[in-house]
Amino acid sequence: MVLLLAVTCGVAVGNVYFPQAVSPLVADGLHVSADAAALVVTATQFGYAGGIFLLVPLGDRVPYRTLIVTLLSLSGLGLLGAAAAPGISPLIVASVLVGVTTVVAQVIAPTAAGLVPEERRGAVAGTLLSGSIGGMLLSRVFGGTVGEWLGWRAPYLMTSLVALLIACVLARALPWSTAPTRQRYPALLAASLRLLRTEPDLRRSGFYQAMIFGGFSALWTGVALLLTGPEYGLGASAVGVLALVNAATMLCTPVAGRQVDRRGSDAVNLVCMVAVLVAAAVLFAGGLGGAVGLAALAVGSLLLDVAMQSGTVANQVRIFALSDEARARLNTAYMTCAYLGGSVGSWLSVHAYGAFGWPGVCGLVAVLTTPALLRHVAHMRGAGSLTRP
Repeated sequence: MVLLLAVTCGVAVGNVYFPQAVSPLVADGLHVSADAAALVVTATQFGYAGGIFLLVPLGDRVPYRTLIVTLLSLSGLGLLGAAAAPGISPLIVASVLVGVTTVVAQVIAPTAAGLVPEERRGAVAGTLLSGSIGGMLLSRVFGGTVGEWLGWRAPYLMTSLVALLIACVLARALPWSTAPTRQRYPALLAASLRLLRTEPDLRRSGFYQAMIFGGFSALWTGVALLLTGPEYGLGASAVGVLALVNAATMLCTPVAGRQVDRRGSDAVNLVCMVAVLVAAAVLFAGGLGGAVGLAALAVGSLLLDVAMQSGTVANQVRIFALSDEARARLNTAYMTCAYLGGSVGSWLSVHAYGAFGWPGVCGLVAVLTTPALLRHVAHMRGAGSLTRP
């Protein structure tokens, strides 16, 4: 069941990320600027943040089989609408719909946490995240390659069919369940905000992920502009190939989960934040072009990916321990913070690249990470974590 849920996470998460690889193709196909086409990526991520806030709390109210199948079906229809969009404005609207409804992975994560003992939650979270990472990476390869071959509409059409097929499979495979609460929908939404206000560990976890994921989104929005620009002159499929290099992250997140189970979330978060700053320095050399630049992009993006995803495992283990009955609402608050940060990171990346080129994108990654690191060090000093043997 964990494997099936991990595959589902990958299918759903991929719908958020493949537009990053096809953004240059959208610009050419719809005869709009690169900045306008990049709004498709931003719209999808803003929609995803909205879907997390509006729909993920229903995981505590609606049986998860019903909720997961419904969301996958709606995202499939949204992708179909995007494939048929006649212009950039309808595509942006359809992208928002896709983002809102493709939040299945965020429903699955708290559900799975309640199915295993507390001492195994890190390992299970790492396994599910590996599925999400696989979808994230393969979707970029798929989007860029298929988009160059058949046009930018083809990836949207194919992912629509995959989402609808998976929905049919899960409608038969997932067992029936009962919801842990009977609260009304407005109360569920209010609970997410209340938890964010009353739980300090939730607030700082959400802040960490908003900053780090903002840097991650800035990288992948900017790298598409870099690789398809004059420095490299490559096609959209190059973005997917670069993402595929990061497949090693799928092997690292289960290891990170076990380290969280053994050493605690704070220790893993500290290592991850330092690693992001190192990654930003390595990525700076990507602007050199040629083989050296490509090697720097591969190594730097892999390090950033491993650090961001491992930090996600640490943060989710921390917040899921806060309440057994409100995990979906806790995850709602946390992931809303994360994807708002990611959306802002994507938007800032386009402007940083336009104003300062690739060094501006690398600097943005570092600037976004530094406040999270300073906040975490202050917390660990206050808790005595940095002075204990």
